[in-house]
Amino acid sequence: MTAYLDHAADTPVLPAAAEAVLAEMTRAGNASALHSSGRAARRVVEESREEIAAAIGARPGEVVLTGGGTESDNLAVKGLYWARRSGADGDPRRTRILVSAVEHHGVLDPAHWLGEHPAGLGAQVEELPVDGEGRLRLDALRESVERDPASVALISVMWANNEVGTLQPIAEVVELAARHGIPVHSDAVQAVGQVPVDFAASGLTALSFTGHKLGATTGVGGLVLRRGTPLVPVLHGGGQEGGVRSGSVDAAAARGLAVATTAAVATLDERAAALRALRDQLAAGVLAVVPDAVVRGAVREEHRLPGLLHITVPGAEGDALLYLLDARGVECSTGSACTAGVPQPSHVLRAMGLSDADAAGALRFSLGRTSTTADVARVVEVLGPVVERARTAGLALAGS
Repeated sequence: MTAYLDHAADTPVLPAAAEAVLAEMTRAGNASALHSSGRAARRVVEESREEIAAAIGARPGEVVLTGGGTESDNLAVKGLYWARRSGADGDPRRTRILVSAVEHHGVLDPAHWLGEHPAGLGAQVEELPVDGEGRLRLDALRESVERDPASVALISVMWANNEVGTLQPIAEVVELAARHGIPVHSDAVQAVGQVPVDFAASGLTALSFTGHKLGATTGVGGLVLRRGTPLVPVLHGGGQEGGVRSGSVDAAAARGLAVATTAAVATLDERAAALRALRDQLAAGVLAVVPDAVVRGAVREEHRLPGLLHITVPGAEGDALLYLLDARGVECSTGSACTAGVPQPSHVLRAMGLSDADAAGALRFSLGRTSTTADVARVVEVLGPVVERARTAGLALAGS
């Protein structure tokens, strides 16, 4: 039986969410149409929007439905930048985009695209350093902002890191930005449903989340945008979602997103406690069979996600570990990304100060709603032999 430990990438659809999606998929009606079927679809969308807003501490009108986290991030970064730089209330001095060096590529790539593309109007991207746990260095942020606050268009700092599980100091970031009237966006894809998230209380300008990390289907998510915030659309067309995100709204997906988000938030405390217990059991087991493995990320519990364990294994390649584990019924992920088919050390681990050699042996185990002690036991059972074989293979290749 397979032990699935890659919930940070995708978690199984919640049965109640699947039922809700299927029920809506069998009904006709475009939510923008004026006839009875269209109005019924619109009612489903707006009721779903209200449920989502209630679950994450937002007003219904602040929830913009999107196709997922990457779209939400792009809409926030590009839309806020363009509005601040050249919108009706824009200022041409606002050319700087400040992001943490450990952001997901859904934030980093659009930011750098603005910096490299004529449409970016001279955007300058600054990647802010983090400490050895992957947590933003507030002193660096403060220095960057106060060097020239009038030139900062926006700040984007993720709520929780997707690789090592470190929670970022969002409250402190928002407090600093607010002194200078700078909007702050946060990619909260890994945070919603895992840790308490209250948009209104956070003071954020914008927040991204997605359904398939919560138990909804892939292809639906949201951008929570504080009321009255100017935002230039990335998609143009029918003017749906208050003119911010054109395109026919998927009523079925919206319903599933509402069901999954509500359930995840409602069961958060109980589930987080169970995940922490499993994660700690897994960490102890991993270190027992691979004593020189190093746990990465935050040490303090209040600074880490409950269900994510990231390790690096000296002398072994993460991809080799991944494939060998998969062959033995354990599904997880590495801390590296592939560019054009060539494995690259994780930008997150590099930003945390790891060498390429140390970063190469990364593994991420992420637990979720369906995780069990049997899954943990399976990892511990097979990991020792897997590491030994990966190290042997690595030595053989090095000597060839």
